[in-house]
Amino acid sequence: MKKTLLSSFVAFGLAVLPLSAQAGTVTVKGSDTMVILVQRWAEAFMKKNPATKIQVTGGGSGTGLAALQNGTTDIAMSSREIKEAEEEKLRARYNTPPTGLPMAKDGVTFYVNESNKVDALTVEQLKDIYLGDTTSWKAVGGADAPIVLYSRENSSGTYVFVKDTVLGGDDFAASAQTLPGTAAVVNAVSKEKNGIGYGGAAYAKGIKELKVKKGNDAFAPTAENVKSGKYPLSRDLFFYLRNKPAGEAKAFIDFALSAEGQAIVTQVGYFPVK
Repeated sequence: MKKTLLSSFVAFGLAVLPLSAQAGTVTVKGSDTMVILVQRWAEAFMKKNPATKIQVTGGGSGTGLAALQNGTTDIAMSSREIKEAEEEKLRARYNTPPTGLPMAKDGVTFYVNESNKVDALTVEQLKDIYLGDTTSWKAVGGADAPIVLYSRENSSGTYVFVKDTVLGGDDFAASAQTLPGTAAVVNAVSKEKNGIGYGGAAYAKGIKELKVKKGNDAFAPTAENVKSGKYPLSRDLFFYLRNKPAGEAKAFIDFALSAEGQAIVTQVGYFPVK
């Protein structure tokens, strides 16, 4: 069901009026990874359309999708695909399947302190670190020092992506410190010389981005590597709606997917979806 939704990008069904919208207002809630991008889209859109107000708040992908279900947001931002259970709840409540739209691309990035001499790790090494099986940087070519783990809360789409894609569905080590947003993870790693964290590529400032090794090569989360699929931790960043985009929400989405909107994606530090 999920793959069918995402492959078509368009859902058909009975029109349902958003419960959250005020006249001239579009609410967007969810992924903290996407907040900095969507805020930039909102600022540019509102300059061109001063009669429309775009309200953008974070809280995590799961929070945004829950808000979409209970009618308190018009658009949910999600850095992961919608879960089948979430889709079924939306379909049951609103009598129509939700619409999922890829808005940008990202390379989930693992950050270390700038002083860390480790430059690249395999996905398997990252898994062992975050499961707590590897606890010293020395084991992966670094200093003889304990690895300090930083993670995201379980409502985060990035948390779900890393758990599913890197950890194979296993749980994070109990020693991983949970932080409320990617900016907090970056800040912690920038101050802790033995730290490691993860998040969206656009947040990687003041820290070192680890390359991901595949065979004899190591790939950074660059536009070229994400587009080609060489970077193994690439993903889409989504908007989800209760039904087909319409009115001011559609106008905002059309702007975000336009050449101007996709140029903003690059400026922020993510990668165009088209």
